[in-house]
Amino acid sequence: MLRAIFICIFLPLYMLLAGPPLLLYTLVSRNPNALYWAGINGILFLVRLIGIRLQVKGRERIPKGACLFVANHTSTVDAPAVVGAIPRRVAILLKEALFKYPIAGQAFTLAGFIPVNRSERESAIASVEKATQSLRAGQSFLIYPEGTRSPDGRLQTFKKGAVVMAIKAEVPIVPVACSGAHKVMRKRSLRIHPGAILVEFLEPIDASRYSFDERDVLNDRVHDAMAAGLPPEQRPIGFPGAAPPQQP
Repeated sequence: MLRAIFICIFLPLYMLLAGPPLLLYTLVSRNPNALYWAGINGILFLVRLIGIRLQVKGRERIPKGACLFVANHTSTVDAPAVVGAIPRRVAILLKEALFKYPIAGQAFTLAGFIPVNRSERESAIASVEKATQSLRAGQSFLIYPEGTRSPDGRLQTFKKGAVVMAIKAEVPIVPVACSGAHKVMRKRSLRIHPGAILVEFLEPIDASRYSFDERDVLNDRVHDAMAAGLPPEQRPIGFPGAAPPQQP
């Protein structure tokens, strides 16, 4: 609990001190790189300070040019781990409510992040289409295709928005397997445990070879590739090599 309190105190202070000048610089220069990397590195510094070790594998597999990174989502702390591991600036589809926070909301907008309201289908479709246009224009994106955090760390079923984006934009999909984050901080818990998080970039999948009608096939391929890249206790029940569920 003390680690969570530390984050809750120092993260807002960092945003208040660094945020306004970086926002102003970004507005003047029209270049969000400084804002983006200051935010990512500041959060990673705090994460390491509270005893979380980050390990990264497979960066050499990331193709050049725009691509769509898709990652599993098990914990609040896997987001900075995954984003910090990606060696280029990415945009993210985020919950619309997050854009209402002062400083952070303006930073998300200037960094090219796109708000999405999943409770309204037409609005969500419009957000995905806007992200697809940005992807076509050369902006890489990070998507969490499960749509929400896993309650037990195991990979859940994928929604199809991510593969639809990649097919329409004709960009490669890079599955990102994040393991260990659910042990560091569990869903609906404020307790942070020191430990290691591994982020591994798996072999890219060329979405340009798939038609819109083949989106289910591509979705299954991406899901299974990610499942195979996760440790047994994070693979879906019934998937080859998955560990059996723990007895209560």
